[in-house]
Amino acid sequence: MPDTVSTQDNAGLLVLAVDDEAPGLNLIKFTLESSPHVKRVLTAFDAAEALRILRGGDDDEVIDRTNAGLPPVDAVFADINMPGLTGMDLARVLSAFRHPPALVFVTGVEERDALVAAFDVGALDFINKPINDERVHKAVKRVFERVARTGAPMSQQSSLSASVAAEPQDEEVIPVELGGTIKLVPRASVRYVEAQGDYARLHTSDGSHLVRIPLAQLEERWANAGFVRIHRSYLVALPLVSELRMTSNGYAVVIGTGPDAKELPVSRRHTKELKERIVRPPKSGW
Repeated sequence: MPDTVSTQDNAGLLVLAVDDEAPGLNLIKFTLESSPHVKRVLTAFDAAEALRILRGGDDDEVIDRTNAGLPPVDAVFADINMPGLTGMDLARVLSAFRHPPALVFVTGVEERDALVAAFDVGALDFINKPINDERVHKAVKRVFERVARTGAPMSQQSSLSASVAAEPQDEEVIPVELGGTIKLVPRASVRYVEAQGDYARLHTSDGSHLVRIPLAQLEERWANAGFVRIHRSYLVALPLVSELRMTSNGYAVVIGTGPDAKELPVSRRHTKELKERIVRPPKSGW
């Protein structure tokens, strides 16, 4: 039977922690329990046990959530390097769930390549070992904000949920490798994305970052976050478009204003849709 701990009686997250080493599992469990946003912590010593728990197991709350059409838990905090099914294998299975929970990877320094690749499987956040309270609590807060914004997988919604939902936050971060270290780039900081073969270059206000993911995949993944394709080579954050102008070569958009403004071409096939998107009322939270 999975180990469970009730940390508080009011609304909060149901979290599953997965690590094949007892000290690491005990530490992440203890740290998660110390967060005011966490209600209960389930634990599993490997990915196979985690899947048994997520597919019903013998926990009444998990079963009730699944029957109600909710994710079985709000979030899974999983070690990447585990024997048998790895954390990455677990992530791929979770991505096939009809209602997948948020995924946070707990990683060692030697797993940097896996960390960058984890972006493809939709990880919400990444925590490097050795873990500390501040970093874990930050990841928990990101999960809590996502849950509050998307609608109610938590058993109850507290007044804090309402306040978070009223102030939209961008939940996704993109891991990029810079000089042997991993930097987490918030999607909210991306102004536009440029295709470079099977890679994509993320352009932010403080530079650019190359990630191992095709532009078409980002287009599909970020469509509901206000990003729109304007050209075979460019994906832009629609809220940052300040102008759509006619040039000698057709239409172009201007991203931003002032000295940091950037002009990008709009292909003929994307012009009509872009015009419609610009005049269409924006979605809440863009």
